[in-house]
Amino acid sequence: MAARTHPARTPVGGAIRWDRVGRLCLLFVFIGVALLYVGPAISYLKTRSESASRKADIAILKKENQRLKAKRKVLASEQAVETEARRRGMVKSGERAYVITGLPGD
Repeated sequence: MAARTHPARTPVGGAIRWDRVGRLCLLFVFIGVALLYVGPAISYLKTRSESASRKADIAILKKENQRLKAKRKVLASEQAVETEARRRGMVKSGERAYVITGLPGD
């Protein structure tokens, strides 16, 4: 009796190893899913660092705002308005203004 060979079967040396094919497919799927997470992760990290930078900017602007409010309060007083007006050469009504010329440095 001669040994029967089935032409539909592949020889043992060239057989497809379905367990390895399945592992490779799973590996490719895992790599694909990992790549899908890379973009959002980078975006998250950039947004987080930008948020920290913006918070620092806000802190600086709040300090500046407080300083300007204090300056506005000082400048709104009668004394500050009068001092600024006199610095610009204004006089109160009823006062006499004098102009002195010929001083050194003029």
